[in-house]
Amino acid sequence: MNSYKLLTPGPLTTTRTVKEEMLLDRCTWDDEYKSMTQQIRSQLLNLAGADPVKYTTVLMQGSGTFTVESVLTSTIRDEDKLLIVTNGAYGERIVQIAACIGLQHTEYRVNFDEQPNESDIRSILENDPSISHIAMVHCETTTGILNPLDMISKLSIAYRKTLIIDAMSSFGGIEIDVPSLGIDYLISSANKCIQGVPGFGFVIANKEKLTACEGIARSLSLDLYDQWQGMDKDGKWRFTSPTHVVAAFSKALEELVQEGGVAARFIRYRGNNALLRERLAQLGIHAYIASDKQSPIITTFLFPNESFSFPHFYAYTKARGFVIYPGKLTDVDTFRIGNIGEIDYEDIEQLCTIIEEYMGVGVIA
Repeated sequence: MNSYKLLTPGPLTTTRTVKEEMLLDRCTWDDEYKSMTQQIRSQLLNLAGADPVKYTTVLMQGSGTFTVESVLTSTIRDEDKLLIVTNGAYGERIVQIAACIGLQHTEYRVNFDEQPNESDIRSILENDPSISHIAMVHCETTTGILNPLDMISKLSIAYRKTLIIDAMSSFGGIEIDVPSLGIDYLISSANKCIQGVPGFGFVIANKEKLTACEGIARSLSLDLYDQWQGMDKDGKWRFTSPTHVVAAFSKALEELVQEGGVAARFIRYRGNNALLRERLAQLGIHAYIASDKQSPIITTFLFPNESFSFPHFYAYTKARGFVIYPGKLTDVDTFRIGNIGEIDYEDIEQLCTIIEEYMGVGVIA
């Protein structure tokens, strides 16, 4: 395969040094490997601003969706009820998981280009005191919209609800102070803003809440409580772990620190995103999400005209070294461009030049 850069929300472009960590085979029982696992857990707590006395990190094999399902199936009892806030496909996936597991749940849904409304959610909580948990996606990669953590945090604290945040595409790229926000379960994945490769997800969990979840899980392999108990002993995963992925992630965490931490990475991502939106707007390619609601992670763009062919456009940019993403909306034609991963200002400049050339070579009117 030819080499190219991924302008996607994950998997994403990783550094050569992260890739090189996967050249060495490791044993799951080896003390050095188990120490690596424990170090990763500690480092993730530090990124979340979380006290290890009150919070813990649990790593879970599989994709991010596996980890979301792990939290839902392990922490919500049959008698509990989950409010799911949705404005995109990944919020809707939480609804799907809840239905599959058989959880009592209700959905508060707004349009994909809108943020959830505080008064609406407050009204739902006032009128349905049986709701015990709230779940929301922070950055909806369906569109790139950024949902308001502060608002949902204040409501969950005021109404004493357990708060579950899918921070899959934001943690590590946007600063999130888990304790101050009262987040009980924050979920993310190895192959997003920390810039590792796919293979496991992780949960930063409130220990008091997680301790009360023993025996709830409806799945053996996705049992978050049992995974925590086993991992807490010496860093050993209950079942075979993705050793190469773990080593790559450990290196990626090291490189995050070298870059200057989450704050520095946010500045790079935000700069990439601003340049991308500005340059494409000059070509008549406009963003679907308003700038005040836009995350610095991924942007959804509207087709510039009716004759625009995404497959042709995709092939054109890929042949020149960049892979972008198709749109995920059903009511309007869009495509998406991510700017996380090992992508810098010069990469975005180069991509925009390629798109300018595409728009000017007579391929489309």
